[in-house]
Amino acid sequence: MNEWSMRHVFAERDMKRMTLTAAQAKEIDRKARERYGIATFILMENAGRAVAEAAAARSLARGKRGKIAVFCGRGNNGGDGFVAARHLLAMGLRPDVFLAGAREDVSGEALANLDILLRLGQEVVELDEGRLSRLRRRMARYGVIVDALLGVGLAGEVRGAVRDLIGIMNASKAYVVSVDVPSGFDATSGKALGACVRADMTVTFVAKKRGMASRTGRRVCGRVVVRDIGIPA
Repeated sequence: MNEWSMRHVFAERDMKRMTLTAAQAKEIDRKARERYGIATFILMENAGRAVAEAAAARSLARGKRGKIAVFCGRGNNGGDGFVAARHLLAMGLRPDVFLAGAREDVSGEALANLDILLRLGQEVVELDEGRLSRLRRRMARYGVIVDALLGVGLAGEVRGAVRDLIGIMNASKAYVVSVDVPSGFDATSGKALGACVRADMTVTFVAKKRGMASRTGRRVCGRVVVRDIGIPA
């Protein structure tokens, strides 16, 4: 084994052993930007690609029942979802993309990736209370759901339309892939914050989050896959 291969093996081993609190995960992101000059846009690109690969694999495994829905929030977790949707398009898959809110509430790198999707001709449905009832009726068509609503920055209980949307996702029979943590999950304490997505797989970044080892974490995170997104942890 050459030196590069050995370094790669040791890095993967350390990623599997390490756990992060929400605060530590956010601090790693901050250092990546400010100390190393790794733009959030790059991290978002790497995260979204990793999620798209996981979702595409499940979609292909389900064949005709593998239609994909991508549910995005207004923050960076939603930005990861927009990137994932773009990569799914590049793979020849045609996801349905939903935004929990309005386009004018999205900003920064997430908005940039939303704009790219729109320029590619991808429809992004803005969900409000009225559209949620119609969404319930169409959920049966989806074999795979990407949950990119809420990330480790969530503070306080999930409320309103997002809480209702999580209920709709949990009631579906689709295979759910969550981005970093299931939406509504406290990455540090391992508690559900009012409402929480029940994922079949969670694609998390840099390292597992501390709360994933809790009883609730084991129940809602499903299979946890740790992916490197280019941050030196």
